[in-house]
Amino acid sequence: MKRTILLSGIGFLALLALLLPLSFGGFWTQKKAPAPSASVIFGGDMLFDRYIRKVGESVGWDYPFSCIDHALSYADMVVANLEGPITDNASVALMNDDRDDVNFIFTFPPAVAPYLARHNIRLVSLGNNHTFNFGYDGIRQTLDNLDRANIMYFGAPRFPAGLLEMDESDYVMATTSLKGVPLAFVAYNEFDPEGATASAARAIVALTEAKTSGVIPILFAHWGDEYAPAPERVKKLAREFVDAGAKLVVGAHPHVVQEHEEYNGTLIYYSLGNFIFDQYWNDEVRNGLLLKATFSGARVTGVEEMSIVLQTDGRTCLSTLPSQPITKP
Repeated sequence: MKRTILLSGIGFLALLALLLPLSFGGFWTQKKAPAPSASVIFGGDMLFDRYIRKVGESVGWDYPFSCIDHALSYADMVVANLEGPITDNASVALMNDDRDDVNFIFTFPPAVAPYLARHNIRLVSLGNNHTFNFGYDGIRQTLDNLDRANIMYFGAPRFPAGLLEMDESDYVMATTSLKGVPLAFVAYNEFDPEGATASAARAIVALTEAKTSGVIPILFAHWGDEYAPAPERVKKLAREFVDAGAKLVVGAHPHVVQEHEEYNGTLIYYSLGNFIFDQYWNDEVRNGLLLKATFSGARVTGVEEMSIVLQTDGRTCLSTLPSQPITKP
């Protein structure tokens, strides 16, 4: 004999409440998708002339990166200061490296550009005191060489009218969407041909524009005094950049690692020191810093420091790892 189970309206609803979670596999507790996240490694000053050029042309341009390449791959992109133009001009510093009058006039061979990209350096700052070493022709060659290597850039000096069509966004700021995270890299160059005040004003406008557009603004500065702590003029300006919207401030030029601080919730690293360079006379110039920053939503969600050391064979290595020379050129 069949048995029939009759449920009251209340009983039916109770049973349905029990069965729905089982039928839809957690439908009711589905979580919101996490916000996109991206990471960027910041480095300091890069030189590919003088001794580093001799090394690169002797054993190959991979060599200066050979014991740090794995670290550079830890992030989605590497950003650093390109301390000179990339041109087909002969190197005067290499040929006359004992003459002070030309020892600081730099040019890097075109072969360097694709190797930067090969080692994840996808964006470079041109806002420094050596970009102009070979004039406007040197800058034009630099932009062409970087374009061919698919490397972005920001901070190039403005060209006089008629020489090259560039608006302010082309040379002050570079924007990119990295894994869905919108980032804006803004340059400040204390040694800009138009003056530090003009460079700072353009940077503040760019930071404000980026912030208003919903892009995460990052200020990359070339400033301060070489081989010395950060001066008060730099600290004051860094805080003005934060007030204008910068979510991270990173500096270069002094060739030594300087102090860092937090201001209004934003980290300021006044100088990361040398990244790829041929300065070896003391620990201060040999030891640099890489900064890995993670971005998510509209803010910086994490910062990791990686100490590096310049080896006298031309390589840059993590200072926390063994750094035995491979083959000294």
